[in-house]
Amino acid sequence: MKRRIVVLFGGRSAEHEVSCVSARSVLDALDPDRYEAIPIGVSKEGRWQLMTGGPPALAAGGSASALPQVTSASGPEVALDQEPGASSLVAVDGSRMKIDVVFPVMHGPFGEDGSIQGFLEMAGVPYVGAGVLGSAIGMDKAVQKVLFRAAGIPVVDHEVVHEREWEEDPEAVEARAAHLGYPLFSKPATLGSSVGVAKVHAAGELRAGLEEAFRFGRKALLERAVEGAREIEVAVLGNDDPVASIAGEIVPAHEFYDYDAKYVDEQGADLIIPADVPPETLAEIQRLAIAAFRAIDCAGMARVDFFLRPAGEVLLNEVNTIPGFTQISMYPKLWEASGLTYRELVDRLVELAVERHERERKKGTGI
Repeated sequence: MKRRIVVLFGGRSAEHEVSCVSARSVLDALDPDRYEAIPIGVSKEGRWQLMTGGPPALAAGGSASALPQVTSASGPEVALDQEPGASSLVAVDGSRMKIDVVFPVMHGPFGEDGSIQGFLEMAGVPYVGAGVLGSAIGMDKAVQKVLFRAAGIPVVDHEVVHEREWEEDPEAVEARAAHLGYPLFSKPATLGSSVGVAKVHAAGELRAGLEEAFRFGRKALLERAVEGAREIEVAVLGNDDPVASIAGEIVPAHEFYDYDAKYVDEQGADLIIPADVPPETLAEIQRLAIAAFRAIDCAGMARVDFFLRPAGEVLLNEVNTIPGFTQISMYPKLWEASGLTYRELVDRLVELAVERHERERKKGTGI
């Protein structure tokens, strides 16, 4: 019997459009002989829409404004049955459709931060990826770094800045930034896809950088730019026994790997797979990737990003619990280069979701 897989995408965050692009690739990869795919788009207002056919694909050479969105006209409204263990979608007319697994492809707040994961936990529905805790920590770059340091994982020098601090005592924040040194990056602490990120070259640019970050949240991160470092990424897959892929390298054509370089400009960056690193460096990166995965109580999948300094020092940048899933995204490309096709990767993630749900159910923490 085919499994009914809900691919959930869109959502209320600034990464709504990116989520739609990732979901299109996941839907295309689901084997129709094994799965019945149910595409559910979540509008920016939070409404769930049943979208026959899923989101449109991004045309080559598109622009940020051409990225697909979920709107109220995208399809009939549905909801998740709130009866624990029902595992059903409910239509406006009251009809129900049983589902087996939810595959959230929702980047950013209200999707990647534990919100939707908690909702699915309460309903007793298996879902792909990290649980509530791992998702919440994975979304918060500031909290991540505390746990990474506690686990002995080296991270980039940084400062956490709250909006109220900036409003009440900007001189103190400016002093902390000067102590870090320029250039540095300012970014929202709880967002991804390089949304709201700015490279601050000198003190005169700090205000604009922080104000851009605070457009998306009340907490920002200032990170020292690791000049001359290479950007190395590793994909991790698994639950209790995670494994790491080979490493890939990002070589941005832009000043840094920004939103356009990731999702709009086809020439925005070169993805070099495998990365040209010595075997001992690769082994250390893979070890640290798995250690970081475990440090935030992750499950299912994560992309782990590093900086590699010229002298060979490895610094952890961040962990992404719902990485980009487009055909050109690093996470699936790394697994493909490691011997796991996109379709096989999606199959494995679904199996890991079911495995984790069954284990927790038997322990009395699931339904």
